[in-house]
Order: sequence, then structure tokens, then C-alpha cells
Amino acid sequence: MTRSQKALAGFFSFAGAMHFVIPRSYESIMPPSLPHHREAVVLSGVAEIAGGLAVASPSTRRFARWWLLALLAAVFPANVHMALNPEQVRGLDPERIPRWTLWARLPLQPLAMLWVWRATRD
Repeated sequence: MTRSQKALAGFFSFAGAMHFVIPRSYESIMPPSLPHHREAVVLSGVAEIAGGLAVASPSTRRFARWWLLALLAAVFPANVHMALNPEQVRGLDPERIPRWTLWARLPLQPLAMLWVWRATRD
């Protein structure tokens, strides 16, 4: 495994585990129009862990590419919702987290997708 692949596997495995450590933080950023917040957080946490683990093996790395790209696309609406409606995000302190940082996160999603694409190609 390359350093990039190890970092990618670790990043998604850690991020997925955090869904179980601080689930309410993830639930709070979900758009109200999406149902079953708790279940969606559990599902996305499992999906991130599975994607991270799939990066580790050459035999599942191609699967991991498409899995993680789809996952990043699926969670993007929550990031947009948080940038557009920070007042609806329970626990978000606008004094500690400036609004511009919520917008600055949005371009990171395509960069993460690029990282997934490059790290999982053989």
C-alpha cells in the first residue's frame, strides 16, 4: 500500500468510527427534509468504515473507489445544508465557527473525490 492509500483507508475508517462516537453531531447537520437521521448516520458510518477497509486490499480497491465516490456525493447535501442554514444545526456555535469556514468546506469534497480517485487507481 502507498502512503496515500494508507492515509485514505485510515481517514475513512476514523471518520466512520466517529459516527458512533459523536452521532448527534452528524445527525444535527442533516437536512430536515431527509428522514431517519439516526439510521442514516449509522448507515453512513458503516459505509465509511467499509470503504476505508476496502482501500486496504488490492482486490477490493476498485470497489472502494466507486463506493467512496458515491458516498462523498451522497453526504454532500448535508455539507451544503450546514453552509446555507447554520442556525438549524444544533450545537453549532457561530462565535467559534465562522460562517465562511462552512462555505470553505464545500470545495474540499471534490478534492476528497480526487484523492479517492488517485489513491485507488492501480
